[in-house]
Amino acid sequence: MMISNDVKNILTNKMTILKDEHKNDICLVGPVTLPVQLDDEVVTFQWYTWLPLKGIPSEKEKVLESLATLDLAEHQQSSVLVYGDFANAKEAYIRMHSICHTGDIFGSKRCDCGFQLRQSMKMIVEKGSGALFYLANHEGRGIGLFSKSLAYILQQEGYDTVEANHALGFPDDTRSYEEAIRVLKGLRQQPVTLITNNPRKIDALKQHGLTIHDHIPLWGDISEYNQFYLETKVEKAGHIKNSELIIAN
Repeated sequence: MMISNDVKNILTNKMTILKDEHKNDICLVGPVTLPVQLDDEVVTFQWYTWLPLKGIPSEKEKVLESLATLDLAEHQQSSVLVYGDFANAKEAYIRMHSICHTGDIFGSKRCDCGFQLRQSMKMIVEKGSGALFYLANHEGRGIGLFSKSLAYILQQEGYDTVEANHALGFPDDTRSYEEAIRVLKGLRQQPVTLITNNPRKIDALKQHGLTIHDHIPLWGDISEYNQFYLETKVEKAGHIKNSELIIAN
């Protein structure tokens, strides 16, 4: 079915092609007005999503004409929630949040991801400006949902989260932030404050050219279910230690 010119005119006005010297172009779509329930308050964010144009012509109309044949439902796409005058605000908070199907959606207590997702959104709103990047290919620190389920089985047998990934043949962390940083630079040119407990993430972002003004640790929802997981993050992944977290000898 052909897309009408009227529809193309509406959609192309909300599309931006982010060019890359290596021809790894990205199509950014938005903003879409998105009212979100945060506790007892409805907060309005501006929502963007993006698509790497691998094998797709870097033209807005060509992207639209390709949609029906791309089978995008089989492949997750990342997105970003933007709050306030993000492009121009003097200070802004950023959260690069790795998708966590079990924690973000089901509310699993085996990690602190769901807490960090919602708390980051609240912190951004309180700050008055910021963006939460939701990175769809970061499940299980980059190993994917199916592999993560196998890693969870190993963790139930006593492996820690790093050992479980290694046992399945994966490195500690395979996540890439290159696409997200390119999108960020398309939305804001000024430095940002990063919400994270992970110094490695800060280093990775800096290596890709992100200008970081500061960073803020985010701990909470520590329980008997995720204590060992969080201790492993501190001991083996170098996460910033928190006073609430008692590291086993």
